[in-house]
Amino acid sequence: MADRPQTSLQTLLVGVDAGCRSVLDPLFEAGSLPHLESLFETGAAGPLESQIPPWTPSAWPSLYTGVNPGKHGVFGFLTFDGYDWDVVNATHVRERTLWELLDGRDKTSVVVNAPVTHPPREIDGAVVPGYTAPEDPDCHPEGLLDELREEIGEYRVYAPRDADGREAVEWYERLVGMRGRAFRHLADRFDPEFGFVQFQQTDTVFHEFPGDHGKVRAVYEAVDRQVGSILEECDPDTVVVASDHGMGEYTGHEFRPNELLRERGLVETTTEGEGMPTWSTIADNQLQDGEEGKTESDDDSTTLERVVAGLAGVGLTSQRIHAALDAVGLADFVAERVPTEVARAGSEQVDFPASRAYARDRIELGVRVNLAGREPDGVVSEAEYDRLRADIVDLLSGVETPDGEPVFERVARREEVFSGPYVEAAPDVVTVPRDYDEFLSTRVGDGQFAPPSEPYNHKRDGIVAISGDGVTPSADLSGAHLFDVAPTVLATMGVPAAERMDGSVLPAVGAVGTESYPAFDAGGQVTTDDGDVEARLADLGYLE
Repeated sequence: MADRPQTSLQTLLVGVDAGCRSVLDPLFEAGSLPHLESLFETGAAGPLESQIPPWTPSAWPSLYTGVNPGKHGVFGFLTFDGYDWDVVNATHVRERTLWELLDGRDKTSVVVNAPVTHPPREIDGAVVPGYTAPEDPDCHPEGLLDELREEIGEYRVYAPRDADGREAVEWYERLVGMRGRAFRHLADRFDPEFGFVQFQQTDTVFHEFPGDHGKVRAVYEAVDRQVGSILEECDPDTVVVASDHGMGEYTGHEFRPNELLRERGLVETTTEGEGMPTWSTIADNQLQDGEEGKTESDDDSTTLERVVAGLAGVGLTSQRIHAALDAVGLADFVAERVPTEVARAGSEQVDFPASRAYARDRIELGVRVNLAGREPDGVVSEAEYDRLRADIVDLLSGVETPDGEPVFERVARREEVFSGPYVEAAPDVVTVPRDYDEFLSTRVGDGQFAPPSEPYNHKRDGIVAISGDGVTPSADLSGAHLFDVAPTVLATMGVPAAERMDGSVLPAVGAVGTESYPAFDAGGQVTTDDGDVEARLADLGYLE
């Protein structure tokens, strides 16, 4: 028998985006995931309750900081400056990460593909950013990306946008392989005490190929192979497997809060192309980089844009055009041939400055009040604010689906859900869909209810498993929460949790107390301003 590798890796955190038992259990039973199954069977395992909102850009920062979004500041894929928006990046995460806390204890870390970590902050070790980073991200240390590509071959953050079908899944498998090879190379070079490798394609495959179990299995098997190789080559003392949320099928409806708010006189709309579009424009999911206008001359596009805008002015918005085309099976055909700017010209949108309250981003799960003194053109006075919020809570709490079921299991003021210095960045009223089985959309036009725009999406419960040295396999993890992962990882390394963390050490691991770490210096924020990143989010249905 070969000697076990001699490494310094004390704890390995494996992130499986959207991982949940409803997906894993059939694959375990089929023997498709031997390495992951072994970790779950030899260690303590249980469901991992996600946070509000249970989406990648907010949930992963909560997992790797141990605090709620009110303390780290990220509530969705978007950050807002008044009515303007940008995609979030690492400068919007205003709390220390696990690897930064460990850096303060002179412990080296290697972090590969963690979402919302671009641009990376300096630590002893290596950081290769993941989701929301550009395709050629800045890595730490400087020049690391070039080194990786030289050592392991191709390294990408995303699959090409023109890949589809089997080709797309092959790309997902290749991306998973890149994560594993990158981690193993960097672990060999830096010999870290802590490692974190995250796999995003376990989520992406559901958005792109909902219900295709063969493609899901192929991606998970690729992850399992990489986990096995990492375990063999790096031999960590303890392994923690965790996900940011679960994944499942929608059986409910799509609900459009802005339609209800418009009926109550709170939302005003426009077809002038201002603000956040509230319809996934006809061409968004079909047009690829450099393809806008590919079948139309610029003059033809301009003329068509004016025609569509004119039709919108008399009530024939692009939502209604799309609905009519979809009814006769022509929506996709037309979508491939109509430039994005033409579709936007006729898209009915929320007029943010003129509205009193609105849902601005479906991912953040809530309604924002257009408050005077806070928003650039706020129309709601401070004296009206609390009363308006109470009215919105009452209004949304009473909404029922066409089947007579409540749309929301909870509607609350934001301070009842979040705590910390960045609560004001949250929606003023937070809405939690019933069992996460009702799909929320910021669209306006064509009524309050429709079939869900996506058949699969995020669910509340993810997974957690802890295996290895000092772990009690029989421990009950039934009450595990996303916020518990960070303090638990620190405890496996003998490091106290931060007092301001919202989670606690899971019972499978012995707690080592808490400590008051120095306050985080947020520093300045930078813009993402990357059209390709925005397009990829739109492709997955995250940007409407």
